Amino acid sequence: MQLHPRHFGRDLREKLVSKLMKDVEGTCSGRHGFVVAITGIENVGKGLIRDGTGFVTFPVKYQCVVFRPFKGEILEAVVSMVNKMGFFAEAGPVQIFVSNHLIPDDMEFQSGDMPNYTTSDGSVKIQKDSEVRLKIIGTRVDATEIFCIGTIKDDFLGVISDPGTTS
Repeated sequence: MQLHPRHFGRDLREKLVSKLMKDVEGTCSGRHGFVVAITGIENVGKGLIRDGTGFVTFPVKYQCVVFRPFKGEILEAVVSMVNKMGFFAEAGPVQIFVSNHLIPDDMEFQSGDMPNYTTSDGSVKIQKDSEVRLKIIGTRVDATEIFCIGTIKDDFLGVISDPGTTS
């Protein structure tokens, strides 16, 4: 963690912790996943002065809560976009694509002002803002992002709540 010399003083540790939280929370590391929250600071090492800048680099060991989806994991997500190729859903910071080949065969794509996938009897509809339960069947990890492919073509998967119906 790098810190500017103006922050040196009695509250140096607090400044380090607040900068760590600001810089790390909400980021994604391909290796560990999305950092949701820092839960504790284990150790702040001795600082090393950077030549020519005056900045000091402190090694900081911390504990945090991370979110990393795995193949085979069941997640609940909110549909963000529907098109003829399938739909995109978001589960927290992760975006999941469900191809039309991984949607049950009895569901057909309906185009129009509110594109959706609807069963032949019209009882179930997947559209923007619908909540779905899906299964992760593949992940691709990038340096700063995680991409997922999901399916709803399995038992107990599919629409949980439909924004088009009122309860």
